[in-house]
Amino acid sequence: MRDQPAKRALPARSSVMNAQNAVVGLRGRDLLSTLRSLALQGIKQPVHSARHALALGSQLSRVLLGDTPFKVNPQDARFADPTWRDNPFYSRSLQAYLACQKQLNSWIDESSLDADDRARARFVTTLLGDALAPSNTVLNPQVIKELFNTGGSSLIKGVTHLFDDLVNNDGMPSQVSKHAFEVGRNLAATSGAVVFRNELLELIQYKPLSEKQYAKPLLIVPPQINKFYIFDLSSEKSFVQYALKNGLQTFVISWRNPDPRHREWGLSSYVQAVEAGIDACREITGSKDVNLLGACAGGLTIAALQGHLQAKRQLRKVASSTYMVSLLDSQIDSPAMLFADELTLEAAKRRSYQQGVLDGRDMARVFAWMRPNDLIWNYWINNYLLGKQPPAFDILYWNNDNTRLPAAFHSDLIDFFKHNPLTRPRGLEVCGSPVDLQKVTVDSFSVAGINDHITPWDAVYRSTLLLGGNRRFILSNSGHIQSILNPSGNPKSNYLENPTLGRDAKTWYEDAEQVQGSWWPVWLEWIQQRSGEQRPTLMALGNQHYPAMEAAPGTYVHVR
Repeated sequence: MRDQPAKRALPARSSVMNAQNAVVGLRGRDLLSTLRSLALQGIKQPVHSARHALALGSQLSRVLLGDTPFKVNPQDARFADPTWRDNPFYSRSLQAYLACQKQLNSWIDESSLDADDRARARFVTTLLGDALAPSNTVLNPQVIKELFNTGGSSLIKGVTHLFDDLVNNDGMPSQVSKHAFEVGRNLAATSGAVVFRNELLELIQYKPLSEKQYAKPLLIVPPQINKFYIFDLSSEKSFVQYALKNGLQTFVISWRNPDPRHREWGLSSYVQAVEAGIDACREITGSKDVNLLGACAGGLTIAALQGHLQAKRQLRKVASSTYMVSLLDSQIDSPAMLFADELTLEAAKRRSYQQGVLDGRDMARVFAWMRPNDLIWNYWINNYLLGKQPPAFDILYWNNDNTRLPAAFHSDLIDFFKHNPLTRPRGLEVCGSPVDLQKVTVDSFSVAGINDHITPWDAVYRSTLLLGGNRRFILSNSGHIQSILNPSGNPKSNYLENPTLGRDAKTWYEDAEQVQGSWWPVWLEWIQQRSGEQRPTLMALGNQHYPAMEAAPGTYVHVR
């Protein structure tokens, strides 16, 4: 009798923070309140605290004698230098750090705190533990080596970088060299033109790169939180060029970066703007319908739009829909969201209405704290302690090219995460139309990232189940951004697929088949089947009613 193949183990959640936290934000007073609660808990349970203090003392005694009871995660780059293992002083300091972390976690887990308070406590102590890691100090062996190698100049450069970030980067360590890239030169450089503009968006049509093209165009709707050129970075990473080379007539929306004058732009405003973009695509190409692609919040926008079109009996304008790392089911379990009570949510809305916008730098700061070791302390060491310049990396440059959200849309997103309206028929209303996604019978293709800390893959999976029509779901082996930028040829790329989309994400995952390679070719075949007939390529951009204006990437992308 043949053995049954072992069930695939579910991946661990990569972060305790996600898209909800970036939208709602975190208040320092809530974190301090948790620390006060921990201090009071120590007083309330003196025997419990004493027992763990004695256990910690015993472990530290073993460490001082040279014992190494705690293993370092081999994936933890902070302690990759062999000095942490071979030098007695560094080995003891690392083991003492690990002992304190382990004993503090045990103290929390075995305390009389309720489940929510324990989750809050673990969240706060993890942030503190990461901040107090011995690798973040000038005694880091890499720092000392660099100090000697440079004759002390690394220290001077580090202080200069720190001062520059305090003045120009809100005190956050810079993640990327700001002088290595220029939008329109080595980013967002694919040839095209703006063929339509309204108050919210510019519609860019790209020059074809194939001898024949499909009749139905592709309209890419990026998230309002970021600029569009994540789809058009360098040539080898450009999703736009990939689509063009394979015969797809490609249009992209470039959102305007709002300021306080635009505080009343909400989800309905963006839905109406995309509908105007669809109508422009249809008239320019002569096609009756359009293939939509939405990423992250852009996916929410195209889903709401289709619900609106279905209510108006105009869903025929849409041929298919692709959702990249998009949340429609917003139920995500996160310890950080335990800080977000009713008062916190209303305070977040009130702040953005007073300012008119939610500043992208505030969201970026929360995103950075989702992975502090990678996005904060890594650059703290590199920029300040080692005195080095941050890397020249196009994805990080795009990620730091922040935009703002108008107050009304920010409020809509908070309500979306609070009420999870798309899980109920007619739970969400946009442009005066109640949305029922089960009645949106357009074929859909959804992509999630197994390591995505912003839109967790299981929530994206549940989002796929909300849609009507023929649905396809693929799980990439990457994170939030790398799931989108997944060009062919990367030997590390693979994805999971299981055509049976049951209600339980765990069951789907355990029974899914792993496929080597990028998901881009799979999507390309799927979208080409829904793009109509091929015909000789028309090189002209725009038409009489929608003439070509500025060259791509347009003007809105440059607004700071």
